[in-house]
Amino acid sequence: MISLNPETMSERDNYKFLVGSIIPRPIALVTTLSNEGVINAAPFSYFNIVSSNPPLLSVSVQRKAGIQKDTARNALEKGELVIHIIDGDLVAGANETAAELPLDKSELERTNFTIIESEQITVPGINEAKVRFECKLERAISLGGNDLELGCDLLIGRVVRYHIEESLYHEGRIDALGLNPVARLAGNNYSKLGEQFSIERPK
Repeated sequence: MISLNPETMSERDNYKFLVGSIIPRPIALVTTLSNEGVINAAPFSYFNIVSSNPPLLSVSVQRKAGIQKDTARNALEKGELVIHIIDGDLVAGANETAAELPLDKSELERTNFTIIESEQITVPGINEAKVRFECKLERAISLGGNDLELGCDLLIGRVVRYHIEESLYHEGRIDALGLNPVARLAGNNYSKLGEQFSIERPK
């Protein structure tokens, strides 16, 4: 067994070890709106459920050299964001939104995605997504980094509206195979759902 001390490793080596071990990771495609009216879209695999009562989702937005990314800045300014589940049909377009663009350019211009108005918030969603969550920003926590610069912004979004493709919704449950979610591995690699099995939980 190899034993490593993260404090003696570079940021890059820590990153490679984490993203290579904590797999597969669900991917959120997040839209936000700037004060100038530009729709920002970006994918994030540091994403998960926080709570179901109330429904809370987390997205960790890594900073670059301590500088806040558009997603975090917009979410903080507007207090809103839309989180979409990336599936096999969306993954190529979602990958295009990872490009670094000027503040006055929308990543959606690099895709064939179309936007759709939200019902509870001002930030629009992506019409092609099979599942999307309209969220109000519940809390934002700046974490990590060092004494000179912060490392990330942890966004906690409270779901205020679910949007689910009708064919996927059966008696309150989501059809996982129909959703065809895509997960992140390390490097440029992704995965889809593979073998499924069931184990009863102890009572």
